[in-house]
Amino acid sequence: MIRRMFVSFSLLIVLALAFSACTAPAAAPAEEAPAAAESEGGGEAMAGPFTIGVSNSFVGSEWRTQMIQDMEEVNQEFMDQGLTNELIIESADTDAQGQIQQIQNLVNRGVDAIIINPGDVNALNPALEEAVDQGIVVIAVDQEIGAQGVYNVVINQKEWAMISAKWIAEQMGGQGDLVLIEGFVGHPANEARMAGVEEVLADYPDINVVGRDTGMWDQATGQQVAANFLASLPNIDAIWTQDGMAEGVLRAVITADPDPWPITSGEARAGFLQLWYEVKQERPDFTTIGVVNPPGVGASGLRVALEILQGGEVDEAQLSGPNGNTLYVPIPNVITDENFEEEYEKVKDAPASYTLDGMITQEEAAAFMKQ
Repeated sequence: MIRRMFVSFSLLIVLALAFSACTAPAAAPAEEAPAAAESEGGGEAMAGPFTIGVSNSFVGSEWRTQMIQDMEEVNQEFMDQGLTNELIIESADTDAQGQIQQIQNLVNRGVDAIIINPGDVNALNPALEEAVDQGIVVIAVDQEIGAQGVYNVVINQKEWAMISAKWIAEQMGGQGDLVLIEGFVGHPANEARMAGVEEVLADYPDINVVGRDTGMWDQATGQQVAANFLASLPNIDAIWTQDGMAEGVLRAVITADPDPWPITSGEARAGFLQLWYEVKQERPDFTTIGVVNPPGVGASGLRVALEILQGGEVDEAQLSGPNGNTLYVPIPNVITDENFEEEYEKVKDAPASYTLDGMITQEEAAAFMKQ
């Protein structure tokens, strides 16, 4: 009897469970994962780790070597986080056609982004625009170009040159004979710098430019050009030059030893600051200026590229420059008599080729994106 009651009771439980299963609401289906994550900036993120290529067309410069080293160090941080692979670097002394080949090589390697230090204002644009059309993020660093879809991440090279040009003009008292020694003619940064110098000099009609030549951003060449000017043009009042050549120019002045010495612009490199210090031991009244042109701008461009690859969308309200596609990063520092001792202490034992540096943080790169 007890056994018959147990079986009946068990049967009722089974029937009740069956009825409950039939009448219970169906479980909500699992949400499908989105095809791509979306950043706060509103852009569509790609799947990492990302492969990033670098195109550099000028290797005869310690500045460019430091630029690539900075990029490799920052990329190592990204690799440690699983965000990127090793950089694919195309770096050689080459002309515009050679740099176009570098770009094509990177595209063929399947890179997700290209960081380029462009060697020409216009010639690279079609190749870069083709890369953009294939979905590749392209960031130009150090020098501004106008290629559609390309973002420039640079210091303001025009402003950079105007700082030292205005200093020279003021030191000259607004009058006298001036020599200009520029970098590679036709390179975007050089053209922007010389435009800045000309803009400053337009406000000083009594300053006469009596000589202009290229030192090709090379210390030895700059020294030879300066020596030629000092030998052929008596009574030069001042020499304005750019980074990579200022130490050579100062050495030419030391060797020629004219009376009086011309005023010279300087640079923010260890070798120049070390020579500046030596000269001041003999000539306490010696004065010059060094405006930092940071090799770390390449790493700044890399940081911006990573933000875009992860779904960030550039805030167009922050774009400026002659082509409206530039994100300007700060000029890190200006060295004058006021802060020379402090800055010299930082580099007194550094290799002569080391350049005082600076780069944006990842948070600052993210601040360029729509929030």
